[in-house]
Amino acid sequence: MEPFKISNELRDVVSPYPEAKLILDAAKRGGELAKHAIARQWLSEGIPYAFRYCPGIYEALRLWIGTRLSVEPKEINLTGSARLGQSLSPKKMGNPFNEGSDLDIFIVSSGLFERITSEFNEWSFEYESELIQASNDRENTFWRNNLQRCPKNINRGFIDCNVIPNREKYTLTRNISQTMYLLKQKLDITDNAPKISHASIRCYKSWDSYVRQVSLGFE
Repeated sequence: MEPFKISNELRDVVSPYPEAKLILDAAKRGGELAKHAIARQWLSEGIPYAFRYCPGIYEALRLWIGTRLSVEPKEINLTGSARLGQSLSPKKMGNPFNEGSDLDIFIVSSGLFERITSEFNEWSFEYESELIQASNDRENTFWRNNLQRCPKNINRGFIDCNVIPNREKYTLTRNISQTMYLLKQKLDITDNAPKISHASIRCYKSWDSYVRQVSLGFE
């Protein structure tokens, strides 16, 4: 019988909210096993930094979102600075979570993933067939970029829920957009809840897709 083994790079990562630089260094030096461990343990489990003083509010938030989107609360999680307390984004490396930060939500649900993907395919067909038009040149530029980028992301097992226009006929997208708007409003009026700038959702098809995509961000 052998003892459990961990990479040496993870031995110093003992806090639930480690510094961004420590996480990145451990991921880069520890190889794939360390990257996957960080994605699973530090970036998707436990009480997020933003709710460290009010974990009950975090659970109420998950239940509320789950009810509105027909997903299990356990499938709903946070990433970004709201998770660790500091940003891992290259352009915002180490920036602390504060009232100007976003709430980056991710959901691991094959059912929701398929529903969003179906709505994206409906929109992309109608856009390419000129059955729907952008309101202006700026929106049209975003639409073209989403049309090119999103299928690649879908093949990797994830989709950002804001790539589909918030139009009345795209009911799931409209529901998600309204849910994120109401979420900010509810946090604003909830005692001891974190205050945020904006909230968004990324949906993953599976936990494997999540771990794989997050691990790529360490490279």
